[in-house]
Amino acid sequence: MKLNYKQTFFIGLAFMSICSFWQLYDNLVPLMLSNTFQIGETVTGIIMALDNVLALFLLPLFGSLSDKVHTKLGKRTPFIIIGTALAIVLMMLLPLAANTNNFLLFIVSLGLLLIAMGSYRTPAVALMPDVTPKPLRSQANAVINLLGTLGAIFTLIISKVLIADVPKPDYSLVFQAVSIFMVLAVIILVLKIKENTLLASNTGLNLEEDTEKTKENIHEVNPLQPAVKRSLIFLLISVFLWFMAYNAVTTAFSRYAAKVWGLQGGNFANALLVATGAATISYIPIGFLSVKLGRKKTILTGILLMSFSYFLGTAFTDYSPVIYLVFAMTGIGWAAINVNSYPMVVEMGKGTAVGKYTGLYYTFSMSAQICTPILSGFLLENVSYRTLFPYSVVFSLLSFCTMLLVKHGDSKPAKKSGTLEHFDN
Repeated sequence: MKLNYKQTFFIGLAFMSICSFWQLYDNLVPLMLSNTFQIGETVTGIIMALDNVLALFLLPLFGSLSDKVHTKLGKRTPFIIIGTALAIVLMMLLPLAANTNNFLLFIVSLGLLLIAMGSYRTPAVALMPDVTPKPLRSQANAVINLLGTLGAIFTLIISKVLIADVPKPDYSLVFQAVSIFMVLAVIILVLKIKENTLLASNTGLNLEEDTEKTKENIHEVNPLQPAVKRSLIFLLISVFLWFMAYNAVTTAFSRYAAKVWGLQGGNFANALLVATGAATISYIPIGFLSVKLGRKKTILTGILLMSFSYFLGTAFTDYSPVIYLVFAMTGIGWAAINVNSYPMVVEMGKGTAVGKYTGLYYTFSMSAQICTPILSGFLLENVSYRTLFPYSVVFSLLSFCTMLLVKHGDSKPAKKSGTLEHFDN
């Protein structure tokens, strides 16, 4: 049994388009709020946390809805098409609102946009396991994560090229470019992926009938042993803490670079692009490292590397090209964590409860992404912008401490035969 990489590539185009949008959202929406509408850091942090608050409700809701839908296009594809179309229309209203200084239009459009994005994120992610045999899902997830990273890189490059180096740039061209990118990705997916056909061929079941055995497996729930449960709790706390550290930097960096280092226009994207690129090229060696050291040790190494990079970030009072080396360390450390943390959570689950434990993982990661823009934004506004990197150091080291208490969910997988299989996550 071998993974169909071409098919998986096309399936991953939906996730690539989603990641390109979120990179745009994290980088440009805070700048619009602070520079155009003169919103303070604390309120900006609250607004930037809204997507994660909505996600806590929207992702399980639309995931469940898509489970129950059966159309000629499949279960997930209609959500991807409609959600993307709505998101594109609403995206284009944001630069229009900023250019006309219409805050009401901006905030209403932003709220509706976040709902639109939340409506198809879970169906897009669920499409891969739907049509991929269970033994091959780790390899397929690696391909999809790569495509997601490429989507983010596209947005960073476009931001660098199209944002003018002026105090109040017009972001319209960037939004247009990302919109076109998203549309093309979804069009190719719809043309190349016939969801119902793939689902039938991979499950061997009629799309309209489920056997009793399948129904029993879907609803099977096995309690965790106390020791495993403790490890799961500490692992989820670790997830919360390292997301508190990492997302504080990614959410606030565009403003930090302007306020502290004096970078204008899209120049902030350089450091983030280095971090993302470093993460991308480090996946393969991290895969090999995980095989030799195990997931837990690889994660601990990644946490230490990220903590050290945050610590070095505190030393830069002015912009220097050396900062790119620091952000490269951040990207490698984050990749080491990302490749291994989700599989550890799922591995502690029993039987067919993968969806349940996936939900737990996202609940803790998104909760952190709700809290950290508000807390870090409060410190930026009321204490100093220079609190950003020390803030991340503290939460990163706390995650190291809790990760030490995780005793289950680790594995040292057998050596893989294919290069891409070393992305196992």
